[in-house]
Amino acid sequence: MKFFKTLAADLPAFCAPTAEHEDIRRPPVGQLERLPKWMNLIPMIAQWLYLSLRYGGITIPSCANPAITSGGLVGEGKLEYFNTMGPHARSMTADFTSLRVDGSASLHQALMNMLHAGLSFPVVVKPDIGWCGFGVRLIQDSAGLERYLKAFPRDQTIVIQRFIPYEGEAGIFYARHPDEPQGRLIGILMRTFPRVIGDGKSTVGELMDRDQRLQRLGRDGLHECTHDRAYIPAMGEMVRLATIGSTRVGGLYRDGAASITPALTDAVERIARDMTDFHIGRLDVRFESIDRLRNGEAFSIMEVNGSGSEAVHAWDPKLSLRESYSIVFAKQRLLFKIASAMRKRGCRPIGLIGLARLYLHQQKLIRLYPPSN
Repeated sequence: MKFFKTLAADLPAFCAPTAEHEDIRRPPVGQLERLPKWMNLIPMIAQWLYLSLRYGGITIPSCANPAITSGGLVGEGKLEYFNTMGPHARSMTADFTSLRVDGSASLHQALMNMLHAGLSFPVVVKPDIGWCGFGVRLIQDSAGLERYLKAFPRDQTIVIQRFIPYEGEAGIFYARHPDEPQGRLIGILMRTFPRVIGDGKSTVGELMDRDQRLQRLGRDGLHECTHDRAYIPAMGEMVRLATIGSTRVGGLYRDGAASITPALTDAVERIARDMTDFHIGRLDVRFESIDRLRNGEAFSIMEVNGSGSEAVHAWDPKLSLRESYSIVFAKQRLLFKIASAMRKRGCRPIGLIGLARLYLHQQKLIRLYPPSN
């Protein structure tokens, strides 16, 4: 291990606080979150360019996971990761099916596919090619699914997946250098869904307007709040506002490194080794309780992200700017090391033009998807 040593219509409206969340109060926006996006990216791009010169190519990280389009940097489909899974990794993944949306026959085919996959409503429906929760919706019935299909761009693929009702959601970052026999967990992101706590007199909308983080919810026009803004929650009543936990809709990210244990590491290692040439990425999971997650049990994979998965636990508000960038930079350096080793084994990185095309295609699709919720 010497290598690593160097290194609500659709949602229930009311959710009782659980032990998984250390505090139901919303902490202030952190230093990294407060930066404009363009300014946030400057140090990351600068190091990426430095590493590109050092390792001999700006797209070398596409070699890290050669079974996935661009190694998972951008433009890959969620189904690609599932298709690389063996029986054990698939058993740890929430049941799913997929559908190519092609018009009037789509609803019937979607319902048939759900039946064959053993799925029943509610289900989570999401684009195969997606990012940051764009287009992800919780669907309660066939009428809701039909509306989603009608709004979805034609000749694109959706994933229909079992809804996991656990409040706990984590992003587990895994990495294994190809010359090492064992991988490591290099970080855990703990997500808290966007929510407000009632004071008995303010509406949901008023509570949202007072929270700097929640002011993001819906401002891009690509997300719908899952609860009526005019509703007045009782004192202490918690109202969850989204199916997804992305920061773009007011989700809160926390550094969960304290939950890394040998048991969880072993559980993730078994999953990663049951995937074809998967060396670095993030498993997004829902979990029953923090204790069981630490024991490596009672969690379900919702999706997998590859080389392009950001070290978003760096967005924890308690971290200083220096600490946040330290996490991001360490992940970048590790990514280039792993990808460089894979290139030496014969993997060819994607071309810059090809990578740009994937990015532009993904960004175009995001603007066409139905709003998330």
